[in-house]
Amino acid sequence: MTGTPHEQGASPAPPGSPLVPPFSGRRSPGWRRAGLSGVDLVRGLLPRRSDYRGLRRSWPRDLAAGVTVGIVALPLALAFGVATGVGAAPGLVTAVVAGAVAAVFGGSHLQVSGPTGAMTVVLVPLVASRGPEVVYAVAVLAGLFVVAAALLRLGRLLAFVPWPLIEGFTVGIAVVIAAQQVPNALGVAAPDVDNAVLGAVLAVRSFASQPQWAVVALLVLAVVLTAGLPRLHRSLPASLLAVVVVTAVAELLPGQVSRIDTLPSSLPAPSVPDLTGLGTLLVPALAIAFLAGLESLLSARVADGMSDAPRHDPDRELFGQGLANLASGMFGGMPATGAIARTAVNARAGASTRVAALTHAGVLAVIVYAASGLVSTIPLVALAGVLIVTAYRMVERHNVRSVLRSTRGDAAVFTLTVVATVALDLILAVGIGLALAAVLALTHLARTAQAVPEPLVDDGVGDAEEHALLSAHVLTYRLDGPLFFGASARFLTELTTITDVRVVILRLGSIGVLDATGARALGEIVDQLAERDITVLLKGANVEHTRLLNEVGTLAPALERHHVFADLPSAVAHARKHVARDHADPTHDHASDGPVSPVPLRTGA
Repeated sequence: MTGTPHEQGASPAPPGSPLVPPFSGRRSPGWRRAGLSGVDLVRGLLPRRSDYRGLRRSWPRDLAAGVTVGIVALPLALAFGVATGVGAAPGLVTAVVAGAVAAVFGGSHLQVSGPTGAMTVVLVPLVASRGPEVVYAVAVLAGLFVVAAALLRLGRLLAFVPWPLIEGFTVGIAVVIAAQQVPNALGVAAPDVDNAVLGAVLAVRSFASQPQWAVVALLVLAVVLTAGLPRLHRSLPASLLAVVVVTAVAELLPGQVSRIDTLPSSLPAPSVPDLTGLGTLLVPALAIAFLAGLESLLSARVADGMSDAPRHDPDRELFGQGLANLASGMFGGMPATGAIARTAVNARAGASTRVAALTHAGVLAVIVYAASGLVSTIPLVALAGVLIVTAYRMVERHNVRSVLRSTRGDAAVFTLTVVATVALDLILAVGIGLALAAVLALTHLARTAQAVPEPLVDDGVGDAEEHALLSAHVLTYRLDGPLFFGASARFLTELTTITDVRVVILRLGSIGVLDATGARALGEIVDQLAERDITVLLKGANVEHTRLLNEVGTLAPALERHHVFADLPSAVAHARKHVARDHADPTHDHASDGPVSPVPLRTGA
């Protein structure tokens, strides 16, 4: 059995035990605390037979989905390679190699990996300053970092990303995906701008000056087929059929329609990239690793909500993405990550197992070797129509309504994340959304903290007259909730306004969270009340909080004066002695208090 004695059901330390238990300052790794050996940890990240459960029934849909995603991914892989500045070939290599490795080793049954627009944003300045070859080295280094994150089991940290942020990120991505398709959908050249929505606006303006209605007709046909065929039968590969039909119709129409460009004819042999200047590559590699992990986990989480397939394993997903980046860099590819658009196409096309993502990589590999001429005839408008429908389907409208109707804070996180994703970039959007969510959560948590006045207990009090005198001069407060940096100011303000009392008893057993700021604020409360000749008695801090209070220095003055107690009756008895002494000698200086000997409580002048 693992865990602390408290977690195992053991009783807390009895009164009189040491206030500060021995603390070595060393903590074993999380996998050791969980009872896992290194071999067990690695084995848990490797492929298993259950990854392909249900394949006998789902393989036709998986193959069809893989072919569809492969065709959809082809122009994106080429375009992202060109946009990054390394050329079309590395983009295609990334889609094939990273797509296959991540499909086998990743933690999601539906995730499709490859080059993405988010990764392009990070790589463009790097390529401009260091040359195209740098992407191979940073892909390998980023892969090592992501594998290390998987071994440290950091994938679980995504559980701390709030739901409104995930929904906002998804909606923002859907808007960007749809906006990116507008130039191809209208048959105009893509504007040379960074922002997808601005590019869409400029593309519409360009179309208005010289409209191409034949392209618009093909777009409408692609959208209608992609959206309508599943209504006839859910198992139909609507995206693939839409691409085939639109390609055939385009052959019959007069005029020129933009099609997929010429493809490379082979994949390069694997090799270790040049790692010269390794130290200068660590920071960009860390940024790419962060983006690869973040986007992959978010994409896998989005896929979980779009299918009935088993939910993803975040640590396995990081492990698979790390290996995919290692392999991509060694084969002359770019850094890769889970691609939300392609993963969404995969899920909507009916995929159930990772065979679909493997098929997508296989389709792209076949295209490289055998079918480049045939695929080059596919109109870009057909793919644009498929992705526009995919972007529309990515938005779970009932989820959006639920978030907007929940709380103003959640609605603000959702809205700000959507706007930041569309207007800025993905990393900034997630950072801004997390920052706002954290501020709102801490603000709400701070409001739950309160100092609750309690009536004085009767235990040990002699008679009604004595109880009335004690009640007039002794206050007992129970500190409830978290006492941390967000709530310390409220506690400080509330408790230091106390007047007309001799003794304040602070019950600390109900404090749920205590940090260094809260511990210091508690010390300031004691000091400020002492300056006004009010004695503060502390009762009931747990072992961990006692250790922190001692480290910060809050307990030292109280311990010297014997003002720390394990139970409330002992604190009340001590308060009785203070009140009795003050009643007998009103000029007594509390600052010099030490151990108090019993003093009879007398009434009268």
